[in-house]
Amino acid sequence: MGILSGIRVLDFTRVVAGPYCTMLLGDLGAEIIKVEQPGQGDDTRSWGPPFVEGESTYFLAINRNKKSVCLDLRDAQDLHTVQQLLEQSDVVIENFRTGIMERFGLGYEDWRERHPGLIYCSISGYGRTGPYKDHAGYDVIVAAMGGLMGITGTPDGAPVKTGVALIDVITGLNAFSAIQAALYHRERTGQGQRLDVSLLSAELAALINAASAYLIAGEVPEPQGSAHGSIVPYQAFQASDGYIVIGAANDRLFQRLSQVLHHPEWATDARFLTNAARVQHRDVLLPLIEAVLRTATVADWEPLLAAAGVAVAPVNRMDQVFQNPQVVHTQQVVTMPHPTAGAIQLIGPAVTYSLTPARAMTPPPRLGEHTAEIKRLLQTEDEPL
Repeated sequence: MGILSGIRVLDFTRVVAGPYCTMLLGDLGAEIIKVEQPGQGDDTRSWGPPFVEGESTYFLAINRNKKSVCLDLRDAQDLHTVQQLLEQSDVVIENFRTGIMERFGLGYEDWRERHPGLIYCSISGYGRTGPYKDHAGYDVIVAAMGGLMGITGTPDGAPVKTGVALIDVITGLNAFSAIQAALYHRERTGQGQRLDVSLLSAELAALINAASAYLIAGEVPEPQGSAHGSIVPYQAFQASDGYIVIGAANDRLFQRLSQVLHHPEWATDARFLTNAARVQHRDVLLPLIEAVLRTATVADWEPLLAAAGVAVAPVNRMDQVFQNPQVVHTQQVVTMPHPTAGAIQLIGPAVTYSLTPARAMTPPPRLGEHTAEIKRLLQTEDEPL
């Protein structure tokens, strides 16, 4: 029994942001009914390679703990089934273009009075109103528009996207927290409400210091590779056999770093005495640090710096990540049986709850796997789904 057991979510989302949100709700015990287009399904089902026995690893990553039903909103009988499901749902979440749900009589205003406890969450690229409301908005497109790509990459280099769709994930997390807050409000008042979150709004909220540098100080941040505009040293350096990231975010840690690198005089040098001074003289300090680090391997430096309390990590590839002893210790990688892909490994929930644990319980569904089951149960008037 998860904390959200008994909550039914009718999920019209696809790609990443919405499915990531509903997966997290499912981890907490909510029943997720994923409505998919017959014969096609969620776009990510076709995103690959890699595929395993015909299953996209992209889709498998963010769709556990869900039931898949294939329903065509243009079909009168299927639309009636959707309406029945909506009547019995606590939460609706959708990421269609503006006006699509309303076209089928499934918009919030269509149901607000009929189902006053309904929580209705819409995810979009740029918002449901305004000059961009009809624009398509994938993660990388909005990352460019909203400024994240403008501060990511190397100085004078080509624009670079993040290695995963972080704007989608951040949007999904915002939707996840908003739905829970709305459920709490409903618990207290009986009132449902509409929630709107866009990739653009989530991105702007996540720009934190980069946004405030411009809004408050009038400075326009530029791409700096792995470096930090306000902290030095706080970036990747080249050792003799690879890259190592070091974060000495205060004067005490810089003193410890200087000791480990056998240059204690750096900590008393007026140019490096404070973080502000180190930022001002980064062009002098950073080559000095890297020259020392190049004399030994990443494996040599990491334990020495960690023992001194300096934040440090190698730049790992994915195969190295899942061999890391801390990653192994967390047991966050879970193995689940999948009917076609066999035993698959997924990343489990990130949060540990002492009383109401989040769990990866059922594997990502095959397209339409639960259609017959849901339709059959809807025909039994008093039988819960």
